Amino acid sequence: MNTTLWIIQIVLAAAFVMAGAMKLSQGKKLQDKMAWMEGFSEPAVRSIGAVELLGGIGLVLPAATDIAPWLTPLAAAGLAVTMVGAVLTHVRLKDPIAMAVPSIVLGLLSLFVAWQRFGPNSF
Repeated sequence: MNTTLWIIQIVLAAAFVMAGAMKLSQGKKLQDKMAWMEGFSEPAVRSIGAVELLGGIGLVLPAATDIAPWLTPLAAAGLAVTMVGAVLTHVRLKDPIAMAVPSIVLGLLSLFVAWQRFGPNSF
């Protein structure tokens, strides 16, 4: 199970680091590709990007370096909460369910990692 969790953590980290870096560096310039940004200010979009970027790093780095590995399940839990916010935003905007599926999948995987790393497969 530990190997499976590491694979999930690395895949999640890659997804969140890429998405976060994109939002952090480009901000609302991405609005054409991400319609949800219309209801958010530039600082809010960049803040979401920073949360995703740092959360993605937190999924792997603390456990890999064995420096404060308890931060890994906290990062996973924080990203799960972030994805709840993303799903709620899609619901609020009345987007088709297909628009929310990536957020749902990333949120569920983050929740799974948090549950496993806090509990039976902790470091």
